[in-house]
Amino acid sequence: MAILNPDHLFEQADKLISPPAGLPRQVDVRLAISAAYYAIFHATIIAAVDQFIGVTNRDQSRYGLAYRSVNHAWLRDLCKEIQKTTLSNRLKSYAPSQGFDRNIAAFAAAVVELQEKRHSADYDVMIRMNRSDAALAIATARAALNRFGTASELQRTAFLSLLLFPPR
Repeated sequence: MAILNPDHLFEQADKLISPPAGLPRQVDVRLAISAAYYAIFHATIIAAVDQFIGVTNRDQSRYGLAYRSVNHAWLRDLCKEIQKTTLSNRLKSYAPSQGFDRNIAAFAAAVVELQEKRHSADYDVMIRMNRSDAALAIATARAALNRFGTASELQRTAFLSLLLFPPR
């Protein structure tokens, strides 16, 4: 399986906004913002599928099946829900007893923000983006993944469970 390495996406984003001479082109700034979002998206899916299917099973079709089961809309909706003071009844019984902590909440907020920035970068031709916009998106994505990694195993597992197995 050809899993996208999130670190490579970050490296690509950094290169896109640091041309050898002059300012980066608009297309490069926009691609850098998109790459920052995709780094966090793929890192999250890898964490989930590695946990539930297993790192050693990356060459198995069930790994690919689980990987492809996550979509952008559900990730966004889950992250928006986690940011609320009170989880919906639909999610509450699957969350940690005290709810999601600051690390997961910060991660969730960054995912939503970065997805919105990616949509703007990919589709909104009426705005001009610059190197600092992309640098901020890259830094936000890296910080969010750090917050996710700092969260307790219980918090991460609860989030990843909901991501892969949305309650009906």
